[in-house]
Amino acid sequence: MRIAVLRERDPGETRVSATPETVRKFIALGASVAVESGAGLAASISDGDYRGAGAEVGPVETVLAGAQIVFGVQGPDVALLGAVAPSAWIVGILDPYVRRDRIDRYAAAGLEALAMEFMPRITRAQSMDVLSSQSNLAGYKAVLAAADAYGRAFPMMMTAAGTVSAAKCFVMGVGVAGLQAIATARRLGAQVSATDVRSATREQIQSLGAKPIFVESVAGIEGEGSGGYAGEMSEEYQRAQAELVSSHIAKQDIVITTALIPGRAAPRLITDAQIASMKPGSVIFDLAAPQGGNVEGTVPDQVVERHGVRIIGYSNTPAHLPADASALYARNLYNFVSAFWDKEQGGPVLDEEIGDAVRLTRGGAVVHPRLNEVVS
Repeated sequence: MRIAVLRERDPGETRVSATPETVRKFIALGASVAVESGAGLAASISDGDYRGAGAEVGPVETVLAGAQIVFGVQGPDVALLGAVAPSAWIVGILDPYVRRDRIDRYAAAGLEALAMEFMPRITRAQSMDVLSSQSNLAGYKAVLAAADAYGRAFPMMMTAAGTVSAAKCFVMGVGVAGLQAIATARRLGAQVSATDVRSATREQIQSLGAKPIFVESVAGIEGEGSGGYAGEMSEEYQRAQAELVSSHIAKQDIVITTALIPGRAAPRLITDAQIASMKPGSVIFDLAAPQGGNVEGTVPDQVVERHGVRIIGYSNTPAHLPADASALYARNLYNFVSAFWDKEQGGPVLDEEIGDAVRLTRGGAVVHPRLNEVVS
């Protein structure tokens, strides 16, 4: 079984899909690993590091020749893949709703595309969950970026010259990224509050030492939505939440927004009028920037100033922590492949539960029901 690891070609993508650690583990399974020259440089991994782990390193044409599994962070262009084995696996974060044209080309080429972001959020797949591993780092980075842009200190400081008040930080959305944002802001000494549409997150917020901010008069979402994500709110709840947020956000120094709905534009959480109510010098970090943003006026990879408030959002937040993001992502891929490794077959054999969840194309067709629903 030949595994190919490609250098990322999307602008701003600094991560890599394998590390020397996972290369050694794949070789121990019985696979051979070929890494494109320069694939790990942005993540501080040299070609020599990969060679030392036992990988073949070379140009893309050599690396892909006969490969049965191709790893990437983003999905590679089909034009690169002419030398791979028939029905080769393409494994990565394939963004099928936005890049549907590329998925169709994978199908036409007879490739089997496996979207890691479609990994089901079930207990046995936790170690394979790329969205959780990358969101965890994104929540951390969001707070650091906001702290850097904020013109004051986060913790309360009592000095001979007077007292510096602690910053007030409000986290909107308490998934993996939101929980890490709460924890990071607390470690930096901020007064932290948080909200979510799922009432079950109240205890999680409190367990991290933050104050829960919830609409009490209208029922929200009692449990998880599909696949472990929050679902959409009713119009009544949206109105009630907007009123609550408007009164709370005016008192905040830092706001971190994290709300995403898979396959749809990010929900709007903060309007221009709410931004105008905030104190000059406040900062908003919008983690949903690449999907349209939770905040009115967000522009990915730009600092936008509205009403004296700075709005920040990266198009690829985990890529701002390339070494750690790559290490976690590479382990996700290893955990996925190794969990299904069949010694007799000399490679992985997916089961129905996880295989059907992540498989987008097979046998020349797009087979994932969620994608076929979008088309119909």
